[in-house]
Amino acid sequence: MIIAQITDFHARPPGVRAYGGIDTNVMLQRAVATIAALDPAPDCVIATGDLTDCGLPDEYQVVADALARLPMPVFVIPGNHDRRDVMRSCLAKRHPYLMQDAAFLHYVIDDFPVRLIALDTVVAGQDGGEICAAREAWFSRALADGNGKPTLVSMHHPPFRTGVPAMDPMMCKSPPSFAACIERHPEIERIATGHYHRPIVVRWAGTIGFVAPSTAHQVALDLREGEPTRFILEPPGLALHVYRPGTGMVSHVVPMGDFGPIRDFELPPEYPGRHQ
Repeated sequence: MIIAQITDFHARPPGVRAYGGIDTNVMLQRAVATIAALDPAPDCVIATGDLTDCGLPDEYQVVADALARLPMPVFVIPGNHDRRDVMRSCLAKRHPYLMQDAAFLHYVIDDFPVRLIALDTVVAGQDGGEICAAREAWFSRALADGNGKPTLVSMHHPPFRTGVPAMDPMMCKSPPSFAACIERHPEIERIATGHYHRPIVVRWAGTIGFVAPSTAHQVALDLREGEPTRFILEPPGLALHVYRPGTGMVSHVVPMGDFGPIRDFELPPEYPGRHQ
């Protein structure tokens, strides 16, 4: 099974650019085109939040129209830039799974070899996220219902620290019992997140935590204390999570852009690895 992950579109109303000049809508269209051209095609796509920049109905229409061009199922969750009620009202017709829970936009998809559990971590008006008691209880029940089936958990805010001082204060706050719950379920192959706008991998709670790059702008990697968040136009990207029974899940980062192959290139005869 192949699961494509895209995140942090920050879509804007038609004709409006984000942050004074970033055409996030065109970059979303390129992400959709990249996924549509993949061979083999992904079985499904997960979009892990910040679909829009301001949570406006016009922005959700841009997102809905773009994702409708994909031939495979797409499963979305909100991020801190989204507005839960607006997102549900604008997208639920094409994405009815958003109606599974009355309070939050989380859900379970059990139609594939890998079970998908999507967690809504949004706290209205805050950059960071949270796993409250109600969300943790729902998550625990969802895991129990899976009977050990391989599972990918998607959430916008990473529940783990990444060592990036400017970003970690905006992580998903959770009680120790949340990590303990994950540790009790070795069937969790991956915790797939967004929010940090760059690829990050960490070992956490007995599984692999993964942050996908944004389809638009990235956040500069700065490990120094006290430095502010800075946007940078590194290549946008997506992730492919590939699951095979007996092997487990392998995750790949796919930069998006017309980089082209290296043509007419041949290793010199003296190259050390040529004949290996």
